[in-house]
Amino acid sequence: MKLGRLNHVGVATPSIADSIAFYRDVMGASVVTEPFDLPAQGVKVCFVDTPNSQIELIEPLGEGSPIHGFLAKNPAGGQHHLCYEVPDIHEAKAWFEGKGAKVLGEPRIGAHGTLIFFVHPKDMGGVLTEIMETPKGEGH
Repeated sequence: MKLGRLNHVGVATPSIADSIAFYRDVMGASVVTEPFDLPAQGVKVCFVDTPNSQIELIEPLGEGSPIHGFLAKNPAGGQHHLCYEVPDIHEAKAWFEGKGAKVLGEPRIGAHGTLIFFVHPKDMGGVLTEIMETPKGEGH
């Protein structure tokens, strides 16, 4: 398995609208995607472009959202995960499992429209880690 570039940093937020304002007004972000619902993962997301990566803003879609529990512990929000690209998601999953890491679920479609999975923080130096198949097409 070959680890690719850092695709994004996931930031949980109680309000995407407030976070967008922060990234535009305080951080000077000029490109922010329109927020959209990702019901299969229980979240609303949008991306803030940076020169070399993205910030993924994540807001829960109701109390059943996995982000809801994170925000209960961190009411103001905060860094939720790091996401790295890999060329082959299935090869990466087998590699992590072969190392004894706890993969959280099967590969599924993520916010970029490509396959993803998460690796438990206890196996990743305390950081929830998303592994994402490198998107095909423009910008990659």
